[in-house]
Amino acid sequence: MGRSGPTAGSAPQERAAAAATKPELRAPDVAGVLRKNPVFGSLPDPEIRALASLARRDRVRARQWVFLEGDPAQWLCLVECGRVKIVRQARTGKEVTLELLGAGEVFGGVAVIERRPYPASAQATETSVIVKLPGHAVASVADRHPSLIREMALMIGRRLRTAHDSVTSLSADHVEARLAATLLRLAEREGGRTAQGLTLPFHLTRQALADMAGTTVETTIRMVRRWIKSGVVADAGGRLVIKDLAALRTRATGQPG
Repeated sequence: MGRSGPTAGSAPQERAAAAATKPELRAPDVAGVLRKNPVFGSLPDPEIRALASLARRDRVRARQWVFLEGDPAQWLCLVECGRVKIVRQARTGKEVTLELLGAGEVFGGVAVIERRPYPASAQATETSVIVKLPGHAVASVADRHPSLIREMALMIGRRLRTAHDSVTSLSADHVEARLAATLLRLAEREGGRTAQGLTLPFHLTRQALADMAGTTVETTIRMVRRWIKSGVVADAGGRLVIKDLAALRTRATGQPG
């Protein structure tokens, strides 16, 4: 798959690069990050401080792998800042983007709790800071505090609903509806109101949008150009702005714009 995904040749080098990444924050700073996160916020403060003392905070560059599918689940990870995509390889060898995660999102947790290998790979899409908690410590805390499992289950439930919507869209909707629905989900979840409209706070490549919508980058480029021309979206320095939210919703339902 070359540079776009994990291959047998690249995996050892990527693992070595990840292992060489140095932790950057002291435990008190990590404790503050954990307290603000809904998955960990209900834990007693001594448990949060204990986890923080074992944590590492890594800065990863764009396209660097945080972990690879099939790796032992040694860390539960949390995006402090930046973006991480969760990907799997289809039987055809094509990389399928399952999720695009931003600040505050936890990943790798289910594999840690179930003590099984990671079922997918995680790759930074931009320079990001990842808080990593040792899997054995998280599993021990979960045994003592079922609230951690409950919060993780709620998080997974939200993601499953989104995944269900995506699968339904892939099987039933035409390509414009899939692209519009994908962009709409990202914008409503993470977009910020500006004078121009609802603006994504990160650079979403046409390739990433295509991967999430299950189509080709060429089709995505053509469709986004059409939306820009019709005034539905705008490109503000590489960041997509939804100028006409109602029109994008109409397209997401498969109705003609």
